[in-house]
Amino acid sequence: MARTAEIKRKTRETEIETTLALDGTGVSDVSTGIGFFDHMLQGFSKHGFFDLTLRVNGDLEVDGHHTVEDAGIVLGTAIREALGDKAGIRRYGSSVLPMDDALCLCAVDLCGRPYLVFDCAFQTERAGGLDTELVREFFYAVSYSAGMNLHIKMFHGDNTHHMIEAMFKAFGRALDEAVAYDDRIAGVLSTKGAL
Repeated sequence: MARTAEIKRKTRETEIETTLALDGTGVSDVSTGIGFFDHMLQGFSKHGFFDLTLRVNGDLEVDGHHTVEDAGIVLGTAIREALGDKAGIRRYGSSVLPMDDALCLCAVDLCGRPYLVFDCAFQTERAGGLDTELVREFFYAVSYSAGMNLHIKMFHGDNTHHMIEAMFKAFGRALDEAVAYDDRIAGVLSTKGAL
């Protein structure tokens, strides 16, 4: 059974459409109006083997906040919907990913309880056209919309571009592991019998 979702969301600040296939090959078609953010989402898709289409028309004349945050809301919602009842999935995933000077840990629990721990201090206020403070906002929105426990920790890094890119790639790899099926799991991986 295909694990896919198609989400549309329209507010006075953003209009967003996305399709997500968890069992893909890493093909993406992303356009948010923020080139660096597009690049990061493409990395997430490629390294997580998720097929992702994302179109955002946001109020960039104000700033990038609504575009980035609402993209996170929509992506998190798509992850949650594509997962369905979560039967047979590993639930947990993690990745420690190096990118030149940057080393990032990302750990995921698809438990249904949203929580974000984000341990990173960027050295610059912008990377390309993306305000670096919005990186945390994006992951917060994803974690809460998906019902995901998400930990991101930057062990070290000097170059902001490398640090953010390591995060998005590590998130893709960790999520890919968490959504993977395991034949040993009957139902959901929880002593409670529900996620």
